[in-house]
Amino acid sequence: MAPTVSLLQGISPSFEWPVKFCAFITGVTYVLSVVTGNVSQVDRVWTALPTIYTAYYALLPLWPCVSPLPLWPYTPEAVHPGATESYSPRALLMLSLVSVWTCRLSYNTWRRGLFNLQVQDEDYRWAILRKNLHPWLFQVLNFVFIATMQNGILFLLGIPTQIAAFQQPATLGTSDYVLGVLALVALAVEFVADNQQYSFQTYKRSGVLETNEWPGARIQWTPRDAKRGFVTRGLWAWSRHPNFLCEQSFWILITLFPLLAPESPDLPALSLDSITPLWPLSPALVLCWLFFSSTIFTESISLSKYPEGYARYQQRVSMFVPFLTPVWGFLLQLRGKKESVDEMLYGQSRVEGKKND
Repeated sequence: MAPTVSLLQGISPSFEWPVKFCAFITGVTYVLSVVTGNVSQVDRVWTALPTIYTAYYALLPLWPCVSPLPLWPYTPEAVHPGATESYSPRALLMLSLVSVWTCRLSYNTWRRGLFNLQVQDEDYRWAILRKNLHPWLFQVLNFVFIATMQNGILFLLGIPTQIAAFQQPATLGTSDYVLGVLALVALAVEFVADNQQYSFQTYKRSGVLETNEWPGARIQWTPRDAKRGFVTRGLWAWSRHPNFLCEQSFWILITLFPLLAPESPDLPALSLDSITPLWPLSPALVLCWLFFSSTIFTESISLSKYPEGYARYQQRVSMFVPFLTPVWGFLLQLRGKKESVDEMLYGQSRVEGKKND
């Protein structure tokens, strides 16, 4: 017990249980990845962990002072009574939004088969890394990044709610309503993007159009789309990764809830020789770094599979921000390549129109 107590000294008492829980989950996911040979263990709990951390902070008054069972949430007596005697409306709103996020991601994860406990159901990117790295180096990556760092990122996603829990506003402010609406919009658009990708991949494998698609995904895919190998229609005609864009936007909005509130925390002045004042922004910053790095790796795989087509897709469509896509199209137009690129990606340029006249 003494080593644990000394390890937790110097951190806020409200972080005690989340740190212990994060360390436990990190150990369990790493051991399971070694035993099963499947390193997608963190992927399976990714859908739930941010909500667990968020719920802990939003419901601080609910937990006992002493944990009655191992890993049971508790609120140490040292936590400021202002956060343990009443619920923060802002933190509860954030919990509601993150719960909706969990439902969306859990549904998408389930239909992709990542909740399947069979060993072979592993994210294809980890399988590619395993082939390209020496076994011992892959295990180092597994422990340092896949198990430890990813669990650390999930822990960080609860920090905005921890800040909000200590603000204790009497009512929600204007910024809460605006950010709440924007967060729901981001989740709705991400749901559409996921459905379009799933619809395309289903058609690509089966060659049959599904009749009961979700709204927004009822696209009449063609054999030409399937032959191309990757989706270029719907939201994916404006952004190469609209789902990733919305995911990052959602967590940026969650991070901003306590920072834009009237009860905004008294942050220290930003000095040029320290990044410490940026810690409230760490959830959004770290997650965006993860998604950007992951996207670079994912696109390298796509380029190896579809070298000509995907290279044209990168020239024509922005990685994330859809407002840049018309700019890329204009630049291609100046070079006299837009029609040929559109023909390859969409099959609806003026070149094709002339052929059909």
